Amino acid sequence: MEKGALVLEGGSLRGMFTAGVLDVLMENGIWMEYVNGVSAGSMCGYNYISRQPGRTRQIDETFCSDRKFMGLRNLLRSGDVFNFDYLFGEISGTLCPADRETFSASPQIFEAVATDCLTGREQYFRKGEMPLETFELACRASSSMPTLSRTVEIDGVPYLDGGCACPIAYHRAMELGYEKVAAVLTRPAGYRKKPQVGRGTTAAERRLYARKYPRLFEALQEANRRYNAMYTELERMEREGRIFLLRPEGPVLVSRLERSADKLEVLYQQGRSVCTRRLEELKRYLGA
Repeated sequence: MEKGALVLEGGSLRGMFTAGVLDVLMENGIWMEYVNGVSAGSMCGYNYISRQPGRTRQIDETFCSDRKFMGLRNLLRSGDVFNFDYLFGEISGTLCPADRETFSASPQIFEAVATDCLTGREQYFRKGEMPLETFELACRASSSMPTLSRTVEIDGVPYLDGGCACPIAYHRAMELGYEKVAAVLTRPAGYRKKPQVGRGTTAAERRLYARKYPRLFEALQEANRRYNAMYTELERMEREGRIFLLRPEGPVLVSRLERSADKLEVLYQQGRSVCTRRLEELKRYLGA
């Protein structure tokens, strides 16, 4: 394995770019010692650890138009726009099986990043330190978008999308001692989020979280500012040669709840193209 870290940003179905990047890494036998994923990054990372190229692509393109998998009807019925029971149940069990045995046996370190609703801080769940069922619950929590998902309880603590507190967990890799860090982003260079109207949150977020989870609400108020500060720092670190960034090269036309398999395929191929073209540069950066 490469003595480096791989950090995966979220972005819901924009993670198809990440899927393209990871498939190229897998096809070329590049396995990073440490991996973490936020939101959709945790789902993509799961398939990287289980060594299943093409699985993220297959799931997203096959089921993006399946209302049982994703849609407002799910949100109204269950409180979750994505049907995670379906994903980790029938899809992962029979329709597009997850190789849970390979995942569990992998020597790679893998952490899913979720946000603790009580503290408003990020929480890192590490593969192998808990039963697989609990770790998959952590991946579900990591991907549970605020207002579009219910909180996910793990050991009595409610969690939501890791991106609420930490959209890109590159600092975590560095705190663990990794000097070589590659980050897969799902937005192009120069992207910045626009400030939200009012107090920095949506009306739905205020209604759902302001009283019940005040620390989470505070994190949501700062989410755009935190995200933009991280992108600014990442771009500076890239110029200094302290991090290696793989990201889309133009505007991303895929929405968080994209239903067009064709659009998803275009983004997937862009991820493959970017990684293929920069593969030798990445190897030199890692010292391979």
